[in-house]
Amino acid sequence: MDFIDADKNFEALGLSLPPAPAPLGVYKPYLIDGKYLYLSGHGPVQDDKSLIIGRIGETINMDQGKLAAQQVGLTMLSTIKTNLGSLNKVKRVIKVLGMVNCTPNFEKHPFIINGCSELFAKVWGEENGIGVRSAVGMGSLPDNIPVEVEALFEIE
Repeated sequence: MDFIDADKNFEALGLSLPPAPAPLGVYKPYLIDGKYLYLSGHGPVQDDKSLIIGRIGETINMDQGKLAAQQVGLTMLSTIKTNLGSLNKVKRVIKVLGMVNCTPNFEKHPFIINGCSELFAKVWGEENGIGVRSAVGMGSLPDNIPVEVEALFEIE
């Protein structure tokens, strides 16, 4: 398997990492168990530490929702880089669970979560950056964020 330089791939995207969020409850933002890295649910933290707020199908449209999911991915990358030192410590994405705060009639949850999944694929490559995934709708999410994502990674 060829080495993928995830840090270099991320840099080439020209995107910025927001500050890694501190827990707002009784949990750890990440946990390492052997060769696995578990990330708790992350929200869309922006560069100024504020959250993207809103409900898809109500105050946020699909494209804005997809960008919010990308911002969640950036927040997750920030947690990885802040705590592990490099995105290259991640060998591959194993599983992503994407939760979408949306109206009851909204049906395009996978489209929204693609914002996060496409980012991971660009950072770690198609082979290692795409894992198994669920994308589900929720009646609400903490602080009225539009998207929350948790994930499992294999690390070096």
